[in-house]
Amino acid sequence: MNIIVPVKLVPDLVEELSIDSSGTALDTSWLRMIVNEFDDHAIEQAIILKEHTGAHVTIISVNAEGIDDLLFTAAAKGADRLIKLTGEVESGVNNHALARGMANIIKELKPDLILTGVQAHNDLDGSLGPQLAEYLGMPFVGYISGVKVDGEQVNVRKEYPGGLIGDMNASLPAVLGIQAAEQPPRYVAISKVRQMMKTVSIEELDLSTLDLMGGPTVNRMFQPEVTERATMLSEDADEAANQLINLFKELGTL
Repeated sequence: MNIIVPVKLVPDLVEELSIDSSGTALDTSWLRMIVNEFDDHAIEQAIILKEHTGAHVTIISVNAEGIDDLLFTAAAKGADRLIKLTGEVESGVNNHALARGMANIIKELKPDLILTGVQAHNDLDGSLGPQLAEYLGMPFVGYISGVKVDGEQVNVRKEYPGGLIGDMNASLPAVLGIQAAEQPPRYVAISKVRQMMKTVSIEELDLSTLDLMGGPTVNRMFQPEVTERATMLSEDADEAANQLINLFKELGTL
């Protein structure tokens, strides 16, 4: 079985985000980028399937500062092949363009299964998974928290709002949007990642001819306006109750 996992780096929301001088993008000069959390779960799910079925796992991503570390870390977890897409992508590319360009490359890899993170917090024009499925002519199922392969079909555990769980089957090849792997993403020691840097190579494929149509046009970005801050309640239950009662009276709800 051939499994492809597209991954990306996203801004670390723990850090303070600022807007650049153009007013239309984040200032990346000091921006810390980390692996998209759902993509990390997609990598883990792919490695779990490899352990169960002997699958071949390929990790693919566009070039960006820090992407080599992400790819070598995936290799340390058990990925077999690392691909970096180069070209006019370092400044960012919308998901419509990325899906079109990546689909052409993925077709050549002849995957049985494509696992993507179900979404990323900087997706402005839709998640990558459904768009890839459309361009590749494959079925897509999202919000997945469990995957089992049975011959020419894949059985998935899909989560719905309200705590509902559904079991679904899809014919291979298919694209799955992973919300959570069957176990938390595994930790790998830095020493093992450094070992991968010496023994594993990253292939580079050109993605220079991109059709940018379909993506959003950002005219201006704004920092959230600061208004009134939160009111802290007392740790004493009776006093906290009185505070709430007084607050509700001030608001006219009592």
